[in-house]
Amino acid sequence: MAPKSKKTEAATASAPVAPVAAPAALPKQSSQSASVKWDRVVYDVVAHYNKTTPQRTKLIDLFMVYLLVVAAIQLIYCVVVGDYPFNAFLSGFISAIGQFVLTASLRVQTNTTDKNEFPTISPERAFADYIFCSLILHFFVVNLVN
Repeated sequence: MAPKSKKTEAATASAPVAPVAAPAALPKQSSQSASVKWDRVVYDVVAHYNKTTPQRTKLIDLFMVYLLVVAAIQLIYCVVVGDYPFNAFLSGFISAIGQFVLTASLRVQTNTTDKNEFPTISPERAFADYIFCSLILHFFVVNLVN
């Protein structure tokens, strides 16, 4: 094998190196003041939600949280204990997540602040669509269980 030339070292050594300016130091805040700001942000978001959200939408949101908790419990149970009746796990998990998606659709269609998104759909029509789609979802879930 031929010896390697040292041209690359000479080329890089002769190039002038410009000094790099250090970035300006940002003033450090204590972790206590940062946590106070985050606490205040969370408090403001919750206060705004409670003040401006209608009771019907809050009920839909609570049901969506319940569906997520049910799906999480089923997933944790499947990981910890096992998924022996896999069809049962799959149908329960699909049922919870599918119902969550349908409920999110209902929330979007019945939201009073976004009336211009669905001007022709009344809340009663949206609820009827929700019930119909829920029946179809649960029909498939029951058939998946066997």
